[in-house]
Amino acid sequence: MKIIRGFKVRGFILAAAFSGSLGFGTHVAAQEELGRSYLIDLNSKMVTDLGTLGGNNSIATGVNDAGQVAGYSDTAGGVIHAFITGPDGMAMRDLGTLGGYSSSASGINGAGQVVGYSDPGTGEGLSHAFITGSDGMDMRDLGDLGGNLSVALGINDAGQVAGWSDTAGGDQHAFITGPNGANMMDLNSLVHLPPGVTLIEAHGLNNAGQVIALATIVPEPEVYALFLAGLGLVGLIAHRRGINKGVF
Repeated sequence: MKIIRGFKVRGFILAAAFSGSLGFGTHVAAQEELGRSYLIDLNSKMVTDLGTLGGNNSIATGVNDAGQVAGYSDTAGGVIHAFITGPDGMAMRDLGTLGGYSSSASGINGAGQVVGYSDPGTGEGLSHAFITGSDGMDMRDLGDLGGNLSVALGINDAGQVAGWSDTAGGDQHAFITGPNGANMMDLNSLVHLPPGVTLIEAHGLNNAGQVIALATIVPEPEVYALFLAGLGLVGLIAHRRGINKGVF
């Protein structure tokens, strides 16, 4: 853990972008530089190196008001594990897994509950969404929407979790849970959506229960008909122009 006092935050951001874009040094050196995470306090102008779990890289994905940081890092054994820090980015701790090889954290709330996804140890090479208790304790499997794959991406202070999961039919759908990660629900079943719209990923939610989500949109049959008619008209015009120029 390294704290740099009096570090110029603006200069640090520019230097990181400059070095990464031009690829200074070896590939490994650049990768290590860009793969380290820092907690930046604009009030005290302090930059805290969060460290790693024993490897060379760490990626921070969320921070709460106490300065607890969540993310993922490679371990000394070369695998990726989710982590949490104490207040002000101090003392990174390995969150472990759901029984498998790897894990990754995506978000953290005010109580230090962390969400993400982990190899469940079933030997199928899949991942399951997880939530922890306060301060990153007791990782718990959130399950899925009937398929074998789920990922948690966001959490609010009530412990409601947002993310995505495969369904029993093999489709990817956005989900939301109740407080403390209870009762995963398909977000598509909870809202009124326009025809052809399917919510496939819920990326985050606030304490008022508002969710941001990504959707796929399938045009109505009438739209397809208009699209195909348009292509036919373009082809006819091109053909006539070719005839007029003497091209067959």
